[in-house]
Amino acid sequence: MTTVWEPNIALRAQMALANSPIYELRDLHVEHDPDRDVLVLSGSVSCFYHKQVAQEIVRAVCRDAELELVNAIRVC
Repeated sequence: MTTVWEPNIALRAQMALANSPIYELRDLHVEHDPDRDVLVLSGSVSCFYHKQVAQEIVRAVCRDAELELVNAIRVC
């Protein structure tokens, strides 16, 4: 599968999290890992539900770019 890389995809994903009504998600980070050609979602949240919501927000943004999403969020 060929990946369609958009240079601003990590920034777009970060902005989608920043606009979330769940304040915890605003402090999460999205980075592109060019070695594995994935977006990595990291940071920490207080519950598994918020981890899932963050994942789905970022997945919606990167769907067209055909990038894999790695959810490395910690639940504390």
